[in-house]
Amino acid sequence: MEFELSNEYIELIKLLKLIGIAETGGHAKELVDEGIVLVNNETELRKRKKLVVGDVVECEGETITIVAATS
Repeated sequence: MEFELSNEYIELIKLLKLIGIAETGGHAKELVDEGIVLVNNETELRKRKKLVVGDVVECEGETITIVAATS
């Protein structure tokens, strides 16, 4: 799955909620706290990690690549 980034970055927990992996912001925080979210193949424990174009997020069997928004 690809996520088109229209800003400079998106915070990790916001991405998880926006794409539907997490039902709520609290659920997104739990996923990160449990250590089941990977960013660029490494466990990510920072809830507000700033994701930029090129980052790859893995969680709950989903892989999301951050890409630049097309005009």
